[in-house]
Amino acid sequence: MKRVILDTNVFVSAVLGGAIRPVLEYWQTGSYTLIVTNEILQEYLTVLRRPKFGLPSTVIESIVAYVFRKSEFVTPIEQFKVVDQDPDDNKFLDAAFVGEVDYLVSGDKHLLEIKEFRQIPIISLREFLDQIER
Repeated sequence: MKRVILDTNVFVSAVLGGAIRPVLEYWQTGSYTLIVTNEILQEYLTVLRRPKFGLPSTVIESIVAYVFRKSEFVTPIEQFKVVDQDPDDNKFLDAAFVGEVDYLVSGDKHLLEIKEFRQIPIISLREFLDQIER
């Protein structure tokens, strides 16, 4: 089974619905394993709690509970300094490396510009959906 990290913009956009919702459905049906760290989950939560999204706290709590049940948590052993323009993005590279993921899925231009980190492809959501639908 593929091991995947979804960056925050992909995860939150999928939770909010729309055209990219299938990325969560594939996760729920076991097509891939979502790899997270405590820091990544904290960022998911921070963004989901933004008032502009209007998500009730019960919905956010159920999302977090699901992530705890259905994801694999890893603990980074190194902190890479690769993304100078947005150092906060480095946490996804840290997790990708230690989690031995097959893909880091992102909508972030700083990460996508890297294209690959330590032989881990950094791909767009569309590329990931194309891969998983094959």
